[in-house]
Amino acid sequence: MNNDDMTSGDHGHDDHGHADAAHSPEPLPDVDAAALHATVDDIAAALHEYVVTATGVRAEFGAHEADEDPRILSVESRVSTLNATFYDLVHGRLGIHSDLTGMTWDDEAHDDAGDDEAHDDELETFHLGFVVGPPVGTTDLSMDSVLGIVDASGEEIAQRLIDSGFEVSEWGTSRGIPVLFDEHDDGGDE
Repeated sequence: MNNDDMTSGDHGHDDHGHADAAHSPEPLPDVDAAALHATVDDIAAALHEYVVTATGVRAEFGAHEADEDPRILSVESRVSTLNATFYDLVHGRLGIHSDLTGMTWDDEAHDDAGDDEAHDDELETFHLGFVVGPPVGTTDLSMDSVLGIVDASGEEIAQRLIDSGFEVSEWGTSRGIPVLFDEHDDGGDE
């Protein structure tokens, strides 16, 4: 495939099959992997740069501000571009459609006894917090109404988690202090 065969935006991927050696059903000996290794080195360097940048930005700003900091976004964009470059190299040189940039957490599987109920050591707590100021302008709402809004949203989130197959053994809403859960209690709503 030459550049004249590529349409804008397809990054050299042939939707109608692959005729080159990289995409053949035959083994592919003597692959020059130098460009692949160089790109991996570039990705590693960019990730190290991200760590340095992120720790520096986080030392200056809160988490939300750091997420939106142009220095962070710039390095993230560079890492994404390098990941795309690496994908294209692996695809072009080896014919492999690599899936290396997704994120997967290694959740431990349920035990072999078939017990679908979560064990205490498998339970995790998640928190969502808000710092809220009084409404601006004339309104019937007060700071007391915030708790009702947050509680209704908490109920919706809990239901969405349950509908997705998660076990939600506890959830709660509070004002001024975080909700604390009894680690040994399998009770319902707080």
